[in-house]
Amino acid sequence: MQIYCFILSSTPTFWVALIFLLLFAVNLHWFPIGFATPIGVAASDATLGQALHHMALPAITLSLVGVANVALHTREKVIDILESDYVRAAQISGESTSEILRRHLVRNALLPAISLQFAQVAEIFSGSVLVETVFSYPGLGQAAVTAGLGGDVELLAAIALISAAVVFAGNFVANILYGIVDPRLRGSWKKQRPVPTFSGEIDA
Repeated sequence: MQIYCFILSSTPTFWVALIFLLLFAVNLHWFPIGFATPIGVAASDATLGQALHHMALPAITLSLVGVANVALHTREKVIDILESDYVRAAQISGESTSEILRRHLVRNALLPAISLQFAQVAEIFSGSVLVETVFSYPGLGQAAVTAGLGGDVELLAAIALISAAVVFAGNFVANILYGIVDPRLRGSWKKQRPVPTFSGEIDA
């Protein structure tokens, strides 16, 4: 697993896309070679199944490349937690392995993993340009490149606004998940800042 993550994290995204294209589309014929819809079918006439079938391979490529860094950082965090003093104290006090995993390991390891996972939302747009080029898939990445080369300021501004909204939504979801994983963080949101009060008379 570690070797797999090291290989994926050091491999360019477009190279992984080319390997998947040759293996699953050209040799095995499991997925189409490219495009968002079958050849000869308009986007408005394509069914949901056809759209998902064409979307599957680009989405799998981006997911596998992105999950490698999260897995490596989570592994290092798990090692640090298992070697920490509070885990050793829990072992000495007689807690079982399942209790240690549930009370100490899972919660402390999930928070960094959530942060890394949702921090990569912005990187999806940069990596999707190469993946969309390999699979000839019309997406936001290709649209941004076309708008930039063609000087279409309105389209470029719209894509930037959509990208910022997606990144904001990812951070918002991450904050919600923080409170679910660790209720102490959820309790801190409810604390209101004290309203400053003034004592004495105000000089005229």
